[in-house]
Order: sequence, then C-alpha cells, then structure tokens
Amino acid sequence: MTLFAFPHPRYGVIALGVVRDGDEAVRGYYADSRRAFPDQHHEVIRLRHSDDAVICGSYLIGTHLGPFGSIPATGNESTVRLTAFFVFEDDVLVCERIYFDVLTMLKQLLGGLDYRKPKNWLLLPKALRGARKELG
Repeated sequence: MTLFAFPHPRYGVIALGVVRDGDEAVRGYYADSRRAFPDQHHEVIRLRHSDDAVICGSYLIGTHLGPFGSIPATGNESTVRLTAFFVFEDDVLVCERIYFDVLTMLKQLLGGLDYRKPKNWLLLPKALRGARKELG
C-alpha cells in the first residue's frame, strides 16, 4: 500500500486487533513491520473487486530478524496467507484491512527453533510471553 493513495491513511491489522489511523501511525506500522521482517514481500495470488472494495489474496513472506511487537526475533522464515481489503467510499480509498492467521505465523516463527541450542532456551519463554501480550 502506498500512503499517497489515501486522503487520510487508515490501516487495520485485524488478526492483532490493531488499527493505525493517520499518516504518522501508518508510517510507524510500516517501520515496525519492516524492522521485524526486513525482507518482507507479498506474492499476489488473486485480485477481486466489489462495488466498494478491491480484495487482494497473497502470501506474506519474510524472515523474522527484529521484534514483532513483543515477540523477539527468532531468525525463522514465515509464509502466511493474507487477504487485504482496500475499502472505498464514493471512489475514495478510506482504509486497508488485512486478515491473516496469526497462529500459523507464530507456529512458523517458534516451531523452527532448534531447542538443542542453549541460546533458544531463553528465547522460547520470551517469545511465548510476547505472543500472549500481542494476542491479548
């Protein structure tokens, strides 16, 4: 999503129960998500449109190299299915809402850890506490 397309940026991450409202808040979300997954990218599966929205199905792909909210970096890759709704009112883009299965992402981020390595013995409890905090 590009900010210039919005008269007033609004971005909802429904899986996390978070709505970022306004230019500064949306830019902050972008910065945070790119810090967590610096190589983040999407592979578009399909685009659809309705009377008031464009719907994009894609894969969200990235390597967890920085904090994802309260979840410390695990170094693992994640590929999750994502659906983005670009919602319009009177032909004006008013928000983007994204939906994805956060538990699938967490399973990939935590499941790939090698628990034979002592450094991961402390990472797992921190990551689980972080996931609990993020999921409320």
